[in-house]
Amino acid sequence: MSVYLVGAGPGDPELLTLRASRLLARADVVVHDRLVSEDVLALANLSAVRYDVGKVPGLAHSQQRINDLLVALAQDHDCVVRLKGGDPFVFGRGAEEAEVLIAHGIDVEVVPGVTSAFAAPLLAGIPVTHRGLSHGVTVVTGSSVAGSHVDFSRLANADLTLVVLMGVQRRSAIAAELIEGGLAPTTPVAVLEWVSTSRERCVRCTLDELGDTSVQSPAVLVIGAVAGLDVRSVESFASHWALA
Repeated sequence: MSVYLVGAGPGDPELLTLRASRLLARADVVVHDRLVSEDVLALANLSAVRYDVGKVPGLAHSQQRINDLLVALAQDHDCVVRLKGGDPFVFGRGAEEAEVLIAHGIDVEVVPGVTSAFAAPLLAGIPVTHRGLSHGVTVVTGSSVAGSHVDFSRLANADLTLVVLMGVQRRSAIAAELIEGGLAPTTPVAVLEWVSTSRERCVRCTLDELGDTSVQSPAVLVIGAVAGLDVRSVESFASHWALA
């Protein structure tokens, strides 16, 4: 009995690992999240049974139900692929699922995936660290769970890049807390939607404009000096070094 917790990456099947691609090709069952792209799912074994357990607001599969399904499937099939967007252990609850499976005596293999936390800025030409602008990066969730959420005022640091996943809905509050914590209202922000897919879009603004900027999920928020860069652009590159 084996379950493979596989990272599907940000969307483009070209960004899958070879291990992920090979497991999909021989999977008996694929249990996938809502945001796993159809292009990635198309790589699965044609005879594989698919289970869509994506969590949609207002109509969500409970985590307990997903756990129970994985245990039941593992008892009946040799190769169960649990396909998660990005990386299984980056806000994907992969560790929780692994703990449940191991407790039931089921072998688990984790296959890393390219997380959108780094793929999104990279594809938009934004280096999350850059000499003279950012000497570190913090990745954090913007979502609230049971009424609790990250205190963003404590994460305000002009020397670091802040990458926020699942933060679109709370973007106004996030911006206000960061400004309260000391970040300048003019701090550059990039909102990166539908990374690596045909719907990819990059919206740039400043921190004080974020709440009023029209963006949609799924998206990655990049906050900090580097969010004003696009190293694919000659103009952006030249402007940066002219100011350095």
